Order: sequence, then C-alpha cells, then structure tokens
Amino acid sequence: MFQRILVALDNSETSQHIFEEALSIAKLSHARLMLLHVLSDLEIGYSNVKNLDEHLDRWEEYSKKGLELLQTRQNIATYTGINTGFTQIPGSAPSTICKFAKSWKADLIIVGHQKMSPLKELARGSVSNYVMHYAPCSVLTIQTT
Repeated sequence: MFQRILVALDNSETSQHIFEEALSIAKLSHARLMLLHVLSDLEIGYSNVKNLDEHLDRWEEYSKKGLELLQTRQNIATYTGINTGFTQIPGSAPSTICKFAKSWKADLIIVGHQKMSPLKELARGSVSNYVMHYAPCSVLTIQTT
C-alpha cells in the first residue's frame, strides 16, 4: 500500500476533483498526503504584463492564492483524519514535481491530465506525460476535461 502520496495541484477547477480522488486513496491506504503547488510563470502568463512591477504584483497575488488553496485543502484533509502537509515551490511544474517526489520519498504521485490536441500538447508540453516518464515512483493520472 502507499504510505506517502504527493498530490500535484494548480489553481484550476479540475484540481478539486484531483484532490478528492487523492483523499479517497489516502483514506483507504492510511497514507500521508503532501499537497504541492508549483508556481509557474506559464500559469499566470506573460502576455498582458506591461512592466516588472505589474508582473511582481501578479506573482504575489498568484502565490497568495496558491497558499490559500493549499491551506484550505490541508484543513479539509486533516478534518477527515488524514495526515497532510503542503508546500508551494517556484519552478517548472514537471521537473519540480519529480524532484520534490524524490526528496520527500513519495511512493505515489497523483497528477491531473488534460485532454489536448496533439499539436497543442507538442507546443505546451504535458506535465503528466513528463511526470510519468521521469518520476521516481508510481504515478496516477486523473483524467480531467
């Protein structure tokens, strides 16, 4: 059974579904959860930023929202009896997830997978595909729409 489950989350609506699935698995296996949010420039975008101050303001708001989301989900998991921690790390989501999983000694990573056209996946890359190929442990992908 899994003992240390790393759950990669972002600020999307589908993250709630991924979190709920992780809770179910953690309850069944009596595992510890670690909720991870990777702060990525790709998630907040560059296109509408006119200056550095605006970018830093957006980054600060983005970071604050991420921490609030993690804290809320940690509280929910703890309330249901699951030992849960969280962390938020800046970086590239795919490699950061794999590096953190290794350092935390996760035995399962749960990550979402969005359906994309092959062209879009080629252009943007796929976090879940990278994680499946380079993770130091088992990976469960949760299909999202």
